[in-house]
Amino acid sequence: MEEPEAEPIQNSNGKEFVAVEGTSDEEPYVGKEFESEEAAKVFYDAYATRVGFIMRVEAFRRSMRDGKVVWRRLVCNKEGFRKLRPRRNENRKPRAITREGCKAMIVVKKEKTGKWIVTRFVKEHNHQLVPIPVNGRRSMLLSQTPDEKDVKIRELTAELQRERKRSAAIQEQLDMVLREMEEHSNHLSRNIDDIVQSVREIESNPVAHFKRQ
Repeated sequence: MEEPEAEPIQNSNGKEFVAVEGTSDEEPYVGKEFESEEAAKVFYDAYATRVGFIMRVEAFRRSMRDGKVVWRRLVCNKEGFRKLRPRRNENRKPRAITREGCKAMIVVKKEKTGKWIVTRFVKEHNHQLVPIPVNGRRSMLLSQTPDEKDVKIRELTAELQRERKRSAAIQEQLDMVLREMEEHSNHLSRNIDDIVQSVREIESNPVAHFKRQ
C-alpha cells in the first residue's frame, strides 16, 4: 500500500508544516491525543484555516511542581469582546471590531504519559466562516488587516507581561526564603556563641561554676 502524499500547509504564523493527505480533514474530538503541545497547535491551526477562521493561542496553566505548561486553550480569534477605552484622538478613525464573543475552542491537557489530550471541543461559531484552499492561504495571511496584526501584538505583549509578573513573584518568594535562612543562620550562630562562652567560663573557673550549681 502506497504512503499518502504529504503537502506543505501554511499556518497562521507564516510557518510551513506537513499535513498527510487523508488525515488533514480530521476534525477535533474529545479524547484525541497529540505527542506535544506544539502538535496540538499545528493541528488546530490547520483545522481553523481549512474551516475558515483564525486560531488564537489563549489561556494556559502551569504545573505547580516545575512551572511547565500543562493546560492550554486554543480559540477562534473572534473570541471575547474588545474592551472599550476612551478615545484620545477624536479625529482618529476607530478600529474595526474583530471580536464577536465566539465560543469555538479546544482545550488540551498534558497527561502523565507526556501526551496531550483534547478535553473540550466547541465546534460552533457565531459568525460566518470563510474556508481558504491550500494555495490561497499565503495570500490570506498577507491580506490581514492592520487591526488584526495589532490585536496579535497586544496579545503577545500581554502574555509577556504575565510571564514577567510570574518571574517577579518567584524572585520575591526566593528572596523571602533566603532572608529566612539567613535569620535562622544568625540565630544558630548566636546560640553557638553562647554555648562556647559558657564552656570557656566553665573551663576557666570550674570550682566557681559548680558552687553556683
